[in-house]
Amino acid sequence: MERTGPAFEDHSEAYALFRRGRFFLERKHPGQAALLLERALQLEPGRNSIREALGRALFALGEYRRAADQFGDIVTAVPDNDYAHYALGRCLLRLDRRGEARAHLRLARALRPHSDLYREAVDRLGGGGKE
Repeated sequence: MERTGPAFEDHSEAYALFRRGRFFLERKHPGQAALLLERALQLEPGRNSIREALGRALFALGEYRRAADQFGDIVTAVPDNDYAHYALGRCLLRLDRRGEARAHLRLARALRPHSDLYREAVDRLGGGGKE
């Protein structure tokens, strides 16, 4: 299958921005990370790896609606992405949308049933998922 978008190679501008953004995110500088990752996403709008990192940065900044949008786009593109469901669920919790959050957290757990992280998130909501 032929690619229709720009290359996301290790010498591309988007990849360089992505790497720098991840560097700042890992060092707990989400504001700087978000700026770089937003620029990378403009260059490569279909890259879920950029969306995930940007969502994480936005979550750390307390921008839960914008973070939810990023994780929601990933879930739409890749419905079986367990981490995107988990992260979207966490964003929705912060937005006081517990029912929607529970659904995504339970789906993350169903997709990766042995994850302690997902199990604990579902258990904290009181939705053990053994129905």
